Amino acid sequence: MFMVPRVYYSVQNLLSSSLLSKTLQIKIYRTIIITFVLYGCDTWSLTLREERKLRVFENRELRRVFGPKRDEVTREWRKLHNEELRELYSLPNIVRVVKSRRMGWVGHVARMG
Repeated sequence: MFMVPRVYYSVQNLLSSSLLSKTLQIKIYRTIIITFVLYGCDTWSLTLREERKLRVFENRELRRVFGPKRDEVTREWRKLHNEELRELYSLPNIVRVVKSRRMGWVGHVARMG
């Protein structure tokens, strides 16, 4: 589907850094990583399998940003559940962004005449 550029690997450590705030990490994710991943998505025809891969990718990156959570009952560290990620990351998910960009592209093509 897409190739991961070197920039992704160089920015990956910033997403899990404790030196940066969560808001700055999310801005880095939105401006650098999402830009590369969604390049040309206006013309993609997504299958359900590709949508799932994009969601898995996004959840993995958001888990890297927000880190593990300590369970109050067992006092053990655990990964955040998808619902918890959606609450913490209030912006539209990656599949919704792709679909909205495609609709914008359809409107542009329809106006071309």
